[in-house]
Amino acid sequence: MVVSGTAVSADFSVGVVPQFEAQRINTVWRPILDELSTRTGHTFHLRGEPGIPAFEQAIGHGDYDFVYMNPWHAVIANELQGYVPLVKDGDLMLTGILVVAEDSPVTDPMALDGQEIVFPSPNALGASLLMRADLQQIFGIRFTPVYVQTHPSVYLNVAVGSSVAGGGVRSTLLEQPPILQEKLRIIYETRDMFPHPLAVHPRVDGEAASQVMDALLQMGQESASAELLRHIPMIKPVPAHLHEYLILKEWGLGEFYVQE
Repeated sequence: MVVSGTAVSADFSVGVVPQFEAQRINTVWRPILDELSTRTGHTFHLRGEPGIPAFEQAIGHGDYDFVYMNPWHAVIANELQGYVPLVKDGDLMLTGILVVAEDSPVTDPMALDGQEIVFPSPNALGASLLMRADLQQIFGIRFTPVYVQTHPSVYLNVAVGSSVAGGGVRSTLLEQPPILQEKLRIIYETRDMFPHPLAVHPRVDGEAASQVMDALLQMGQESASAELLRHIPMIKPVPAHLHEYLILKEWGLGEFYVQE
């Protein structure tokens, strides 16, 4: 962060969890940051990372002034650097889903005891991290996780019978071709959690942080700028609070998190 001599404007770095390719992230976030600059007088520099491990290292080093991240990253970022959530989407909660083949006899996660279950990656929040926690903590089953890199790979493996079940999220399932969706059936949905927040590092001046939060809330009230936020997606921007995310620690997700 570089603050001007008048302390009226500042340059801020912004990080975004790299769950999509860099071009898509830039296409979504550049217009939003430009709009924030217009409304606050500050300048926002979007900083990209090649993958989740590099992104997590950057969080741990406090490299971002503002950062958009998943709920578990919000917990880690607060522990390591004191990041505090500012704004989140108030329109929906996040969950993970467990799918089986449409013609599978499995109707209950209990039937998966001793089986292999596919997941995108160890730390995919809803699809893997929370799902694995739920399967062990709520259902008490033992299973062998197999990681296949992407959500589409999970769905394909289950649909063709290579795997008996797999973890995903509704949004990625709905992105699949209809013919693939028709071959799958959801048998369980995880506990719900608050969605990705935009968080701020404690070194950022409180007034500047408030300006960013207020600008995002106002953008959500105006049709043109609200359309920009929908692509994050952040349908209805509302204030975010740390305690909304700390519950994930109470759920014991740290036990299932894999340091990459």
